[in-house]
Amino acid sequence: MPPALPCFDLSGQNALITGSTDGMGRAAAALLAEAGAHVWINGRAQDRCQIIADDFTNRGLKASPLAFDVTDETATDAAFATLQAAGSLSILINNVGMRDRRTLQDFTHADLVRLFGVDLVAPFRLAQRAAAQMQTSGYGRIVNISSIAGVIAQSGDAAYTSAKAGLNGMTKALAAELGHANINVNAIAPGFFKTAPNAAAAQDPDIAARLESATSLGRWGNPAELAPAILFFASPAASYVTGQVLAVDGGYTSHY
Repeated sequence: MPPALPCFDLSGQNALITGSTDGMGRAAAALLAEAGAHVWINGRAQDRCQIIADDFTNRGLKASPLAFDVTDETATDAAFATLQAAGSLSILINNVGMRDRRTLQDFTHADLVRLFGVDLVAPFRLAQRAAAQMQTSGYGRIVNISSIAGVIAQSGDAAYTSAKAGLNGMTKALAAELGHANINVNAIAPGFFKTAPNAAAAQDPDIAARLESATSLGRWGNPAELAPAILFFASPAASYVTGQVLAVDGGYTSHY
């Protein structure tokens, strides 16, 4: 059901949320669907995408499965052909990412190619394909899910930090290039969220104590708390906002 505020209404729009079978991606897909968008559920497993899409449609929402690996160029081209046939894409949420915490000397060339392929090259190529459809229709929203690691750093995480900093730069560059086509490009930098990859860390009392002292809100974030920021950037409410990186981190990057 579209929201009460018209500026958040996504009725009639097609939205692709990569990595939307779980965690923050699934929460974002649900909220965009509730705002009226037809959401395309993405992951690498067709059966999992179908299950989530069926769950949404059973709730009266508009959803379809679109399984493909974002690092597979041929599969990506086929997916965007499907989207074009369904009426063109108006919203892209680049949510898929990978983390590989290792020290500088532990990374091989192949390791770097793999991580940058997922965290930077794939979002770039997806944005290329999405922008081609959006430029034809004269409207679009691209939201890149970055990380606070793109603006701050810690030891032993150089590759991921570099990739996310690159994604932030890409966001600003695409905003500059695509603005005249009425395509807004923004990024969200999540902090510490209770997602499946962080399940063990979320149970660690030492990390909980660290977050209690290092964040203004003193706790982990829940995936559903990121989704409203994604909806804002994806909606007409953000019509004059582009090229921005919004930290959704409980105050971690501003806490002294």
